[in-house]
Amino acid sequence: MTQTENANRNTSLRLSEIFASLQGESTRVGLPTVFVRLTGCPLRCTWCDTAYAFKGGETVSLESVLEDVTSHGIPTVCVTGGEPLAQAACLPLLTALCDAGHSVSLETSGALDISAVDPRVSRIMDLKAPGSGESARNRYENIALLTPSDEVKIVLADEADYEWAKAKIAEYDLASRCTVLLSPVADKLDPTRLAEWIVRDRLPVRFQLQLHKVLWQDTRGR
Repeated sequence: MTQTENANRNTSLRLSEIFASLQGESTRVGLPTVFVRLTGCPLRCTWCDTAYAFKGGETVSLESVLEDVTSHGIPTVCVTGGEPLAQAACLPLLTALCDAGHSVSLETSGALDISAVDPRVSRIMDLKAPGSGESARNRYENIALLTPSDEVKIVLADEADYEWAKAKIAEYDLASRCTVLLSPVADKLDPTRLAEWIVRDRLPVRFQLQLHKVLWQDTRGR
């Protein structure tokens, strides 16, 4: 790769969409947020609801993304995907957003190294339960890097996934590191059942539903 090609790789992004909505997940739920959805993901979770971001999109400059985000007039920004960290330019984008004064979160699968993410960014990191079909991709080395400003999200398809999550929370003492979020897969696991299990087991986690789906179902760009 030439020097010019390497520079372009680090200052351009494959973008699926940018839109303003309410944050539907994490401890930022309900906040007006600008979402930057990058294209591409090396995982194929069975319950994925953003498969449209696997391919397509357009190649844009980092500067144009910053301009678009700023035009919405909303200070809270979420960089998501796909898997944002699969693109080399994601890291400078996160830093540039922080430098511009935004409050930034990153939604990442947990399969890629999070160590180089700007420390000002709140990393919302998945642990993939067996029902996702991608639990073998979990990069457990990331757990030691988590801080109180980060969050771990585990999406559950059934009771077996719940028991797996409960074991991982205990094994890695996740709740002492950061907020842990448990979510049911829509149309797979009854949310009430998950809520009852959490209360029954006094699990030190936060239950969450996807607020954007409650409000807008599966409308893209919401």
